[in-house]
Amino acid sequence: MRTTAKVNDGQLVSYIDHGGTGPAVLLLHSYLMDADMFAPQVESLGDTFRLIAMDERGHGGTPADRPFTYWDVARDALGLLDALEVPRCAVVGTSQGGFIAMRMALLAPDRVAALALLGTSATTENPEVAAGYRQVAAAWREHGPTQELLDLNATICLGQYDSTEWQAKWRRLSGEHFDRVLTPLVERDGVLDRAPEIRCPALVLHGSTDAAYPVDRARELAEALPNAEPPVIIDGGAHFLSLTDAGAVNPHLRAFLGRPGLA
Repeated sequence: MRTTAKVNDGQLVSYIDHGGTGPAVLLLHSYLMDADMFAPQVESLGDTFRLIAMDERGHGGTPADRPFTYWDVARDALGLLDALEVPRCAVVGTSQGGFIAMRMALLAPDRVAALALLGTSATTENPEVAAGYRQVAAAWREHGPTQELLDLNATICLGQYDSTEWQAKWRRLSGEHFDRVLTPLVERDGVLDRAPEIRCPALVLHGSTDAAYPVDRARELAEALPNAEPPVIIDGGAHFLSLTDAGAVNPHLRAFLGRPGLA
């Protein structure tokens, strides 16, 4: 059940604390998704960990009434941990969630016990890709969420996964809102050069058929993180692989998050 907390200058954050007595794990979702995308992890890992799934700014039940960056959202996440009296936890982030998780670790390294980074990148957005996303935003503003635009987004993010539920949510997004949540994505700064500062254990997973970021993004990230092993490449995995390929992903998450000392 969703509830809300006020963090950092009154920013409202919507989240689901799934409870449990195990080590706390913060779950950070992908672009245009929300906390519900982690249902497969809650089902598979909820018996072992206290899973806290947050709606990021401009997504789900968390508003975005002004421009923001992923550094702002990282501060929101740290503020949520404060509100829940969680001094330290592991963080799992898929795509956009990975951008935020890395920024959390850079802002407050003592708060992040471990990072699991799925289908993400530490670099800036490719300029050509960013231009394409801006064209989508322009079409969304002019014509609304047409079926063509919805299918395009679903193909990039979810591959062959059944996107019916998510397309229904995307249909409710205005052009203005789409613009607001797209801007942090296409204008984000790179943190690859700062990755060596992230000293906590890290797990990098990536789908072999990720349509947003090539596998090279995973390899360079794992190489830059001091305490990461070589990336785990999920054969046939899509971009939002924690949802689309949960059966292959969850055993890796369970083994990693269950390591001694990560609580």
